[in-house]
Amino acid sequence: MLRSCATRLRALAVPPARRPRAVWRLFSSEKVIPKDYGLPNPSWSKDLRLLFDQFMKKCEDGSWKRLPSYRQNPTQTLKDFQTRFVDPRFMNEEQVSKAQQFSRSLEEGLGFEYVMFYNKVEKKMVCLFQGGLHLQGVPGFVHGGAIATIIDVTTGKCAIAEGIAMTANLNIDYKKPIPLCSVVVVTSQLSKTEGRKLFISCTVQSVDEKTLYTQATALFIKLDPDKRLT
Repeated sequence: MLRSCATRLRALAVPPARRPRAVWRLFSSEKVIPKDYGLPNPSWSKDLRLLFDQFMKKCEDGSWKRLPSYRQNPTQTLKDFQTRFVDPRFMNEEQVSKAQQFSRSLEEGLGFEYVMFYNKVEKKMVCLFQGGLHLQGVPGFVHGGAIATIIDVTTGKCAIAEGIAMTANLNIDYKKPIPLCSVVVVTSQLSKTEGRKLFISCTVQSVDEKTLYTQATALFIKLDPDKRLT
């Protein structure tokens, strides 16, 4: 009796080899939603979370807007950029599809933890930045190159609000070192426009605005779709 029951159960069971296919068909039809790294995660300090909440409050009346942030560019955005500005002979699609944003390529809490807010009327971009342990330069402090990166990212976002642009010049004055894992406020603002040239100023300050860590100016050039980058 037991043997006959076991035989019937084996006949009804789905063969192990077929199960992965069923699971694959199920998940392959689902839309993958990319992770937004401009939202709080467990590595964020109390200061960063508090500032985030304050700026989210400012967003309620529409004067400020939080910018989402991803490790990879949206597929359509990437294709549009390639079509308009890049000679296809110099593009390796396989490599580009695997590329990640430099400032988002490290594990959470170890690299660049930041969120950006933009005010369209004031043409101002504010970045709340926390430098992780893998951004160390002088022991205990954020590397100057990492500071330059977050300045370039912030001023770049401010420039791109006016149109697709790339960095032409970045001048940085380091005033004081930034302690690792501390939170600073990076504020950039469009100062002047001359044709395709965008002039942007930037400051890096402590949360209480009493300490000026860095000052910078940047020049961005709007890209000309009639001229290829390569």
